[in-house]
Parts: sequence; C-alpha cells; structure tokens
Amino acid sequence: MEKLNKSKRMSQIVIHGDTIYLAGQVAADTKQGMKAQTESVLGKIDALLATAGTDKSKLLMATIYISDKYQVAAMNEAWDAWVDPESPPARACVEAQFPRDGLLVEIVVTAAK
Repeated sequence: MEKLNKSKRMSQIVIHGDTIYLAGQVAADTKQGMKAQTESVLGKIDALLATAGTDKSKLLMATIYISDKYQVAAMNEAWDAWVDPESPPARACVEAQFPRDGLLVEIVVTAAK
C-alpha cells in the first residue's frame, strides 16, 4: 500500500494494489457557484489521478455530495462535460451538510490503475 500527499489528518491518495482511492475533494474558492466549484473539484481530481498514474477513464466509482439538491443540474452540467462518455463510473449523488460555509460540492472517487 502506498499513501501520497499526506498530512497529519489524511492522505489525498491511497494506492492499494491496482485500486486508487482519493480523499474527498472540495473547491478552494467557496465564493463560486455550484458549476464552478464542481469544475474546480474535477480539475483537482484530474491532477490527483495523474499523480497516481491513472486518469478519469479508469474511474470505478464516484460519490458526489452537494449542499442543495436543487442545484444538481448545475453540478451535472460540469460533470457531464468532464466525465469520459465511453467509460463513466458507477455514481451516487446525495445532499449533505458541510462543516464549512460556502462549500457546495465534495466528490470522492475510486479508480483502477
């Protein structure tokens, strides 16, 4: 097992065998709207997957947490423009409360190597 981008609290990337787990990713700029925050998060996911030696075409599962179920269309607009249409992962999307004001979306993914 390999853990990358570690802090005292967590690892951003965990590689176990041929499976890559990413910590939940949130946008740095919480003043942006749902679509822009989602695009920011997806960019962070792309970078972390590249660090782990894989990419979005190898996604297995995505769990998306959104602060407001009525903004799912804006999140999906960013997601649909980003996701590999030939290899979309299994996915869940749920409404959640976040511990920090302004956060609108958090995405957790698992990918193959």
